[in-house]
Amino acid sequence: MLAIKLWNYFKGYVIIRVEGLTLEKFINLAVNKDIYLWDIKRIEYTVLEGKVSIKGFKLLKEVVKRVGCRVYIIEKNGFPFLLEKLKKRKMFGFGFLLFVGLIIFLTSFIWNIEVVGNEKIVDEEITDFLEGIDVTTGKIKYSIDIDNVRNQILDNFNNISFVSMEIKGTKLFIEVKEQDLPPEEIDLKTPCNIVAKKKGIIEKIVAKNGKSVVTEGDIVEKGQLLITGVIKDEMFEKDMFLHADGEVFAITRYSHIIEEPIEKDVKEETGNVLKRREIKFGEKGIQFIEGNIPFKEYIIIDKTKSLLKILPIKIVTHEYREVELNKIKQNIDSLKIRTKVLAVEEINKILPENSKILSKDVKYSIEGNNLITVVVLEVYEDIGEKQIIYNEED
Repeated sequence: MLAIKLWNYFKGYVIIRVEGLTLEKFINLAVNKDIYLWDIKRIEYTVLEGKVSIKGFKLLKEVVKRVGCRVYIIEKNGFPFLLEKLKKRKMFGFGFLLFVGLIIFLTSFIWNIEVVGNEKIVDEEITDFLEGIDVTTGKIKYSIDIDNVRNQILDNFNNISFVSMEIKGTKLFIEVKEQDLPPEEIDLKTPCNIVAKKKGIIEKIVAKNGKSVVTEGDIVEKGQLLITGVIKDEMFEKDMFLHADGEVFAITRYSHIIEEPIEKDVKEETGNVLKRREIKFGEKGIQFIEGNIPFKEYIIIDKTKSLLKILPIKIVTHEYREVELNKIKQNIDSLKIRTKVLAVEEINKILPENSKILSKDVKYSIEGNNLITVVVLEVYEDIGEKQIIYNEED
């Protein structure tokens, strides 16, 4: 589609208006004579507008005579007509050519680097690394070896498993995928204890290796010793160090609090709209009109239109839509149900995979204009985790 538009632009075309009672016949005859018409729209019952090439417009004379319609040009577009204007205005033509040359020159540089897909690694770590290998904004994009840069990122960041790089216009787009590294397992020959990874009430202990130091019903804190790998024996002068193994099941608690206003402000549009246009080159922009926004409260909706996809030049229309703040009172019962569901969903995100929910307690309270929802879940889970024993001789 873009190629067709560019072809028509360089060949030149005109926008025509056709008036008459035989518009359908006009179109059919034009098609039969291989005259290409596009963007045809009916203005009135007896009026239509459309676009046709310069050559096609000349061929329409015979069609017009046969159908008795009136055809005239309302606009001329394309490179041939632009050249005619430039011949008459040499300074303008020189400026135009200079402008085009400047655009071509500037579009050969990287003006923005975007990194997506990273969660654990911050953008700055990757961009700082790229800067260290001379891949920065302002770099000529044709000088960047994509494969080499991708390999260097993979070699430098151990927790990145995949890198995709692409230059789109003047933007270097980098997509990464991080690998979920499982917790490093402790070798079975390495002495270790089992400690609590969170607070809980002990329900069951299965000590497969080592010795349990807690009993059912004990309340343990995070980091507290549960199964020891240090065995004391009177027959030996030194303590024995084992690789403790086992499971320690406990009742734990998870809670989440949600505050939601009972009466809240809702923005409703009044219908008043102020439009301002801005031309953007890359990330830089120039607004055509400046000044204060005449609305006290408003929302902004941006609409972007590219002049040509091959150039990083865009026209951005900023719509400032006036809104009124209206207060609405939410139904308390509906609000309670919604906040309870949201709180449970948040807790479920952090629950261990093999845990079991034993009970759920929900409490509501109202403080001022806010409904406060507190959800507490009692969960049955294995709270043990291994911890290497470092003795004084190590």
